[in-house]
Amino acid sequence: MSFDDNCPVVHTTELIGGKWTLLLVRDLAAGRSRFCELERSLAGISPRTLSLRLRALEEDGIIERHTYPEVPPRVEYSLTQKGIDLLPIIESMRHYGRRWLCEEVSQADAERAALAATASSALSEVLEQTAAVAAA
Repeated sequence: MSFDDNCPVVHTTELIGGKWTLLLVRDLAAGRSRFCELERSLAGISPRTLSLRLRALEEDGIIERHTYPEVPPRVEYSLTQKGIDLLPIIESMRHYGRRWLCEEVSQADAERAALAATASSALSEVLEQTAAVAAA
């Protein structure tokens, strides 16, 4: 298979394929966020990595940085129109994950629920028998 420099899928993958990129876009979909809010929402990201990803996304035109002349300085990030246009991709990924990947999790949850119901039923029977013996 040959690599096509003009392929829009290749270019889009290069744009959004960086670690944390889609999660940052997802978190900014709700509106403006400050650095500390993004850091809290992305468990495991280091401040340095977050700073580098935000800078790269800003250079790519996905997000914009808003600096307010306050003391201490306040900086907020938001999606540009180019970033907003990525949201359907994230929604498609969410749908795909729920349909094809979360099914395994759902099946495991259903099995655990069935086991818990069986255990609860068995416990109820034992308690009823114990109460009957105690009453006799």
